[in-house]
Amino acid sequence: MNPEAAALQQVLHHDIPLTREMGLEVLDWQAGTLRLQLPLDANVNHKHTMFGGSLYCAAVLAGWGWLHLRLHEEGVSDGHIVIQQGQIDYPLPVTTAAVACCRAPDDALWQRFLALYQRRGRARLTLHTTVSNRGSEAAAVSFTGQYVLHR
Repeated sequence: MNPEAAALQQVLHHDIPLTREMGLEVLDWQAGTLRLQLPLDANVNHKHTMFGGSLYCAAVLAGWGWLHLRLHEEGVSDGHIVIQQGQIDYPLPVTTAAVACCRAPDDALWQRFLALYQRRGRARLTLHTTVSNRGSEAAAVSFTGQYVLHR
């Protein structure tokens, strides 16, 4: 785990204690992509698959964490990130550890987001997260979240 990923895991476990109970682990932050992992045992439901609420939480946190790390890289430290809206689909069950992955949005959208925040002190950014069974490329969960950064 690189230093940025370790720092994010510490922030999540300190500021959102539920993430410790869920066993959330920050796998890595590289090339504009954040990957988180949840173990099945701590998040299992009555069907022996991963609980939908845990999957939603992982998806939200992947987007929140992506934005937190990217803002840190830009030197923006005066804002608060909140999730405003989220839409999730669960096309496949998660039967192993879950890996949540959030990738960078289009660079033009990112630059517009930063400029708006600098000008108005508030901006919205839509991020997309997928959650897969560990070792699989198939998305078991697709999430789109609208995050707000405000001073």
